[in-house]
Amino acid sequence: MSVQRLSIPKASPEGYAALTAVETYIQRSGLPVSLVDLVKMRASQINGCAFCLDMHSKDARKLGETEQRLYLLNAWRESPIYTPAERAALAWTESLTLIAETHAPDADYELLQKHFSAKEIADLTILIGMINLWNRVAIGMRNQHPVARVEAVRERA
Repeated sequence: MSVQRLSIPKASPEGYAALTAVETYIQRSGLPVSLVDLVKMRASQINGCAFCLDMHSKDARKLGETEQRLYLLNAWRESPIYTPAERAALAWTESLTLIAETHAPDADYELLQKHFSAKEIADLTILIGMINLWNRVAIGMRNQHPVARVEAVRERA
């Protein structure tokens, strides 16, 4: 485990304010909150961002997301519990998060068009870009997620 390197909000308050302004836009964009949470979780899984996974799993649960859907998210292609629109958004999330490998294939974009308006596709793309940026900030600065009841976890091990 690493020690946090620096605090972006303290080191660059104006830069951090710009990031949070984009986040505020996303929250007000009209995209379903449950979809926003799934996208944030999936990108954070791909990027291996423990800080973001901890935060967004808690956010999703508070808003009523089921544990089963969160646990199975890494295998969304094999599970029937995601809607066609969620599947399209998750495919786009993977395509953009892994852009160097995928180059955002036409098939993934065409699938999006079946379920989302042009504005929704734009907002979804902004969301995916933003969570990837948050992942890079958190991982790069070694942000640490809170640990609940460390003693209880160690006793089980």
